[in-house]
Amino acid sequence: MFRPAAILSFALFLPLPSMAEPMREAGQTPPTPAEEQVKPAPEKPKQLLLISFDGAHDNALWTKSRDIARRAANAHFTYFLSCTTLIPRSASKGYQAPGQKAGRSNVGFAPTVEDVRTRLDNLWSAHLEGHEIASHACGHFDGKDWSKVDWLAEFATFRTTLTNAWKANGLADKEPEGWQNFADHGIRGFRAPYLSAPESLVEAEKAYGFAFDASLVTKGPALPQHDGAITRFGLPLIPEGPQGRRIIGMDYNLFVRHSAGLDNPSRSQEFEERTYSAFKAAFEAQYDGERIPVQFGFHFVEMNDGAYWRAMERLVTDVCQRPDVACVSYSEAMDILAKRQPPPRS
Repeated sequence: MFRPAAILSFALFLPLPSMAEPMREAGQTPPTPAEEQVKPAPEKPKQLLLISFDGAHDNALWTKSRDIARRAANAHFTYFLSCTTLIPRSASKGYQAPGQKAGRSNVGFAPTVEDVRTRLDNLWSAHLEGHEIASHACGHFDGKDWSKVDWLAEFATFRTTLTNAWKANGLADKEPEGWQNFADHGIRGFRAPYLSAPESLVEAEKAYGFAFDASLVTKGPALPQHDGAITRFGLPLIPEGPQGRRIIGMDYNLFVRHSAGLDNPSRSQEFEERTYSAFKAAFEAQYDGERIPVQFGFHFVEMNDGAYWRAMERLVTDVCQRPDVACVSYSEAMDILAKRQPPPRS
């Protein structure tokens, strides 16, 4: 038996449609609270990958690295140049590092003027292709005990050597237009040999006017530090190998771990796979996560029969083609990251 009074009483407690909301068409399902609150996820910034090379001496590897970058969606690399590679051995006595005898260099000198000429051509071509040339000092000495004055002297030697490189080698008529401006204003950053970065280095970099330093080591991929005067980047410690032990993301450190710093060509493929796996995992973790820039460092030496360069080439070929990845120089990364910062509060 139906009870109309009870039905009416229950209906009094049903919510009435809001007059402020438009009536829905018949058959439409009203939105749930969850649907009303859903907002599109913010678009992630591009993942930055920074590949750099220390020393930048071997001309064959200049050509090879530029070719790799060109094939990898025109990636841009940073070359930390040692300036003694622009000085022929016959003129080595003209260079003297702080606390060292004239003519000494831990990375030697160019064998001939012709070798310097080829390197200068490579360097200038790389610059025109959008790569960055930065400073790695000159003779690759460990400056952990150097004073600010010592560092400034080495910086000055680098600039003088770069500025006069064509003329000093009897190639003044070959010097490209724009070289002097490039030598005076185009070198924006520095990486210390052996990643040895005492406070005196930072003081000297600021006094000299460098925009960035890339000598730090960080626990993992990390945003660069900026104190208003200089931006400091760091190569990350990344998991590597069967036990996932952390190591600096740089070829030489892997070379020492894998084969005690002695070439072992018979295991080159194994070392390549380990390196590629470590690099790719570190990259993908950021790509899928916070998108903090990822940095890896190399030298102009193909250790363990090229294992580390092959791993690098595979990585940039794999990831630099992605539309939401940018393989950039340090200066480009600085500019991109600066634009991501929220505007200062008024």
